[in-house]
Amino acid sequence: MLNRRTLIAACAALAVSAGAAAAQDWKAKYPELVFAVVPAENATGVIERYTPFTEYLSRQLGTKVTLRIANDYAAVIEGQRSGNVHIGSYGPSAFARALMTGAKIEAFAIEVNADGTKGYRSVLYVKADSPYKSIEDLKGKNICLVDPNSTSGNNVPRFSLNKMGIKPDEFFGKVVYAGSHENAVIAVQQGTCDAAFNWWNDEQESNLKRMERKGMAKYDDYRIIFKSEQIVNSPYAYLADLPSELKAKIRDAFFSIDKNDKAAFDKIYEGKQQMWQPVDNESYVGIIELNKFVDELRKKKS
Repeated sequence: MLNRRTLIAACAALAVSAGAAAAQDWKAKYPELVFAVVPAENATGVIERYTPFTEYLSRQLGTKVTLRIANDYAAVIEGQRSGNVHIGSYGPSAFARALMTGAKIEAFAIEVNADGTKGYRSVLYVKADSPYKSIEDLKGKNICLVDPNSTSGNNVPRFSLNKMGIKPDEFFGKVVYAGSHENAVIAVQQGTCDAAFNWWNDEQESNLKRMERKGMAKYDDYRIIFKSEQIVNSPYAYLADLPSELKAKIRDAFFSIDKNDKAAFDKIYEGKQQMWQPVDNESYVGIIELNKFVDELRKKKS
């Protein structure tokens, strides 16, 4: 004879069974997940920084997670647009570009600075012993950008220069795309460029600070002559059509890493960032508008 207690127990058992079946369903469909990172630094640096995290994700999700180092920002965009990259680490403009080109993706985690803020800036570096004090002093000189889909290394600089009435390809002697933030700094170091745009959180953390910690550059050898307004921080995004159970597990892995593997998180940011926080696509609407603005600038130039 069925009673209330028996019915509750039966329903609970069915729920557990259904949950297990759903998990088996997505694991059968996704025996491997690809996690791709935009090339903010050289490939060796990205591998060292993210390998412990991808190993952590594999353990938490119970399926293999493969780290893929993209050759450029567009490779991550195309990887998610085609469905071959399941989770992507983006810069804001690259993520916005992915949405603009039809990628069905959802931002779910945002980077958080050590002081709790969720933004960073584009800065322009020159050598500390150079005579340049402002952007105007760089007329006819060579300048390094990073990648056409870089927020701090291209789009914000072009937007800011336009506000100053400066057309980069006419004002500067040469505009060079360095490919990564590290390469842009190295170009100034070697004299290929007289100045380079780069990302900067605060006095404690920036690409240049990271390079100094790796012995690639000395922070005091450079000077900032321009600093942009704050830009919304970088997101992580997964494919929108992933099973809801899998997306929930990915979010849980990200937001519980402080309890489960803090060392893997600290390896990514060298202990210079707070834990990730939830975010959604709406936070990047302003960046989509920035991309559109830069696109219009390019059209006018051509």
